Amino acid sequence: MTRGLLSMGAALCLLATLPGAAAALELPVRKAGLWEMKVLRAGSPTPEMTMQQCTDETTDKDMSTAFSPMAKEMCSKQDIQKTATGYVTDSVCNISGMSIKSRGEIIGDFNSAYTVKSTSHTEGGPAGVPRDNTTTIEAKWLGACKSDQRAGDIMMPGGIKMNIKDMEKLKAMMPKQPGK
Repeated sequence: MTRGLLSMGAALCLLATLPGAAAALELPVRKAGLWEMKVLRAGSPTPEMTMQQCTDETTDKDMSTAFSPMAKEMCSKQDIQKTATGYVTDSVCNISGMSIKSRGEIIGDFNSAYTVKSTSHTEGGPAGVPRDNTTTIEAKWLGACKSDQRAGDIMMPGGIKMNIKDMEKLKAMMPKQPGK
């Protein structure tokens, strides 16, 4: 159960770095259609995961709305800055007793491809041992969504399909923060 919640928390942190995530400065909206996102985690037992997301302008904006309350509860810092080559994000979040500090660099055009390179430092958690992680998300636009997909659908490995519009259900599954 704890491993599942930690995975869900990590997935939420990753999703929060995708275009559409809320912050003072907003990232550009991705081109509508089917996006493939390859997640590469250095040093992980499962170093690569590929997922797809069907999106449109409304869904990317809705993703910001869905994550904003959750992120405000879990994250004491969420900053996005525009750079000459793209964007830089900095965040500090607390999930299931873990403190996660992360920094991401986002480059690309949000119409055909973008890359998110993220480093994070985690303290706390089951083993209590601080961990440093490096994750790269390579996203590319594949074309129109498939006929059985609707905007917001995320197709995960193993055939798991969820819709970003169901995020309130995921939020209800997350452990409550102490004092909240």
